[in-house]
Amino acid sequence: METFIIVGLGNPGREYATTRHNVGWIALDFIAKELGIKISKIKFKATYGETITNGKKIILLKPQTFMNSSGISVKAAAEYYKIRPQNIIVISDDINLQSNKIRIRKSGSDGGHNGLANIIYMLESNSFPRIRIGVSDRENTAIPLADWVLGNLSEEELSGLAKRLPDVYGASVLITEGKIDLAMSKYNG
Repeated sequence: METFIIVGLGNPGREYATTRHNVGWIALDFIAKELGIKISKIKFKATYGETITNGKKIILLKPQTFMNSSGISVKAAAEYYKIRPQNIIVISDDINLQSNKIRIRKSGSDGGHNGLANIIYMLESNSFPRIRIGVSDRENTAIPLADWVLGNLSEEELSGLAKRLPDVYGASVLITEGKIDLAMSKYNG
């Protein structure tokens, strides 16, 4: 049976729950709800849940190592389940995209995202699909970037994100079905 890990990037702790940097976790919680999975098991320096759907094993993984060390959890889970990078889908925030825009890619650079950089480093590969969710509506550029991504999403941002979460879920399903090109054409933007 083919196995996929869907990783949501974020930071542990209640104070980070609704920050821009945690949109990966917010999206993963939505996917878990759609699949009827509880992300409550502890292993791989992460919390995770798993299910079988459409003949595939799906593991939803939330690294608990803080963003900049996310690769530790991803590598541990990938080695345990013997999963190649192409079957690891990473969902993260993207400061270079307008808020709630989605960009799906088969592989690529870290784009300046420390969580993605650490995953690339730990897996020794950038050949994993990623779903990036924009958080860039920073009007006051005097706010340091770190403060912006660790700031809480506004009500408007949360509302916009809620409208895009079904698209993130749909894209993840298509990627597990081997239809990443369709996911990109249908949901990018």
